[in-house]
Amino acid sequence: MRNRYLLIASALVVALAAMAFGAGWLFGSAGRAPAPAPAGPGLPIVAADDVGPTGMQLDALRRGVPIGGEAVPPPLARVENTDLKRERAYPMQPPTIPHTIDSYQVDKNSNRCLLCHARANAATFQAPPVSVTHYMDRDDQFLAAVSPRRYFCNQCHVVQTDARPLVANTFEDIDRLLNPPARN
Repeated sequence: MRNRYLLIASALVVALAAMAFGAGWLFGSAGRAPAPAPAGPGLPIVAADDVGPTGMQLDALRRGVPIGGEAVPPPLARVENTDLKRERAYPMQPPTIPHTIDSYQVDKNSNRCLLCHARANAATFQAPPVSVTHYMDRDDQFLAAVSPRRYFCNQCHVVQTDARPLVANTFEDIDRLLNPPARN
């Protein structure tokens, strides 16, 4: 007897869902705008909000390459292997890596960076040691090894490349702002 009521209730739910779907499909398409007419050959379809102030199409992703054309990707930036520290761009910026790390293994089982940069090995390899903050847990308690949340170096540190900046940068360090260089 109980299964009979369950079967009837299930059938009613399915019927109501089917009616709601049908009503949505039937009445939902009435409010849509008609599809745009296909453009002629070689003419792109441009939405009204894609046109810039000069009347030209804004195209941030394709960078001026026609829709049918194939863009040539820019060359990959080369890693600078100068072993010279770069000046930091802002306070508390993680230092960049001044050498190539192409074959370095950094995973849960191994961290190649710590071979040279661990506090115990830094003097032997003449490498800057990992900051003491990397040995602190989230409660500011010091650990014997690098904290698990600081173990994957590439989350914050990146290699230095000869890549051209994508955006102009006019950043000035606070020390330069407070003490501008003397003019001759």
